[in-house]
Amino acid sequence: MKMKHRILNLICAGCLLAGTALAQSPVTIAVDTQSPGAVIPDDYAGLSFEMQYVLPGTNGTYYFSPKNRPLIAMFKTLGIKNLRVGGNTADRPGVAVPGPADADSLFAFAKAAGVKVIYTLRLRQGSAEDVVPIAEYIQQHYSAQLACFAIGNEPDVFTREYSVYRDEWKKYVAAITAVAPGTKFCGPCATPTRVAWSRQFADDFAKSGLITYITQHDYPGGDSRRATNVVVARDKMLSPAWLEHYDKFYATFAATAVSNNLPYRYDEANSFYDGGAVDVSDTFASALWGLDFLHWWAAHGASGVNFHTGDKVAARDMNKPCRYAVFWTADRGYNVHPVGYGVKTFELGGHGRVLPLTISNPDSLDLTAYAVCGGGRQLLVTIINKEHGPGGRNAELTINAGGISGRGRQIFLCAPDGNVAAKTGVTLGGAPIPDNGSWKGKWTSFKSVKAGECAVTVPAATAAVVELRLK
Repeated sequence: MKMKHRILNLICAGCLLAGTALAQSPVTIAVDTQSPGAVIPDDYAGLSFEMQYVLPGTNGTYYFSPKNRPLIAMFKTLGIKNLRVGGNTADRPGVAVPGPADADSLFAFAKAAGVKVIYTLRLRQGSAEDVVPIAEYIQQHYSAQLACFAIGNEPDVFTREYSVYRDEWKKYVAAITAVAPGTKFCGPCATPTRVAWSRQFADDFAKSGLITYITQHDYPGGDSRRATNVVVARDKMLSPAWLEHYDKFYATFAATAVSNNLPYRYDEANSFYDGGAVDVSDTFASALWGLDFLHWWAAHGASGVNFHTGDKVAARDMNKPCRYAVFWTADRGYNVHPVGYGVKTFELGGHGRVLPLTISNPDSLDLTAYAVCGGGRQLLVTIINKEHGPGGRNAELTINAGGISGRGRQIFLCAPDGNVAAKTGVTLGGAPIPDNGSWKGKWTSFKSVKAGECAVTVPAATAAVVELRLK
């Protein structure tokens, strides 16, 4: 493909090259189309909200309601298929426990939005007898929309010993299944500091037939209050160091779940805990990070990721503005934040079977890539160029894959001038996602000059999804 065609495609996609990031570096991606791996579940991409959102607001209306058409539209536009309700307010004594009417509204929303629900039952200062009525009601009326029940949110915070939690969990399960046979559960929903609980939980309940997922929480950046240098924090978010964290985290819990033939899922995750880091979690850096996080864990067999979100979240005993939010409530719907664009980009390139690939990257660009074989025999390659700043380098990519035709299309996720600190002006396919969820981004078609190979330029601080046809 000629250089002028590459540049034209980029302009059509809305990606204007920053004047300070013109260095070109060659990268070759070789995709093995003959060795498809695991299928990415349909409900892989999810969101996590505080349980408080299940209760009616001060005006008596429900956030999760079949009448909330803008929220339903936004879920569908972003490709959200899993909804977890929990967070700290699920176990906060001062927050009411939802009742049947609250569940009716939640699950009517779930049906309208086409999502499965992970529902958290109160554990802290509660009892099995307290939760049986609502668990039985939900199982009897909404089993089609229920993925599973979680018992407690981050129980390691208030129950320091795993054995104490395990025994209490058994009591809850016995009481619920006695009145609602066939109910499914997940756990242990522990903080990143108690990841050993997930291993123990997997070993203890692998053969019970009760478990939908082993669930774990993670915030790779740690405590947002320590992210005092926002430039350094954004750099770390986009650095290989976070990928190394994923590798270590996988070994500490996911490997045990896999060895026990149990699915595992992040029912709560985001960049930095305690509400997110201002000028970090709410910037374009989070879009590139979020897209990478979703794909990395899909490539490693996860059943899904639920990004914690909301207008506010419960950080310890306080409610704080949610800086890592996927979207916030706006006058005419929901305003999508940068990480939400990462979620939408995954929706475009994250359906199908994972394909192995190898990357030749002689100049050591800060770049990741993932491949998926879609159901319509299309090859989807997502490239995330995390190079940024004055020294950021563009990637001159060659994709090699057996059986691809000479035609394809591509779409780009961009920030103004390649600025990873940008909070607004983000586009996907040359278009923003409006508050009403009516995204109109466009793919750009291209024709390769060589069979089995295509070329694409991915500028610094940009992600691309390339779609190719398999013969």
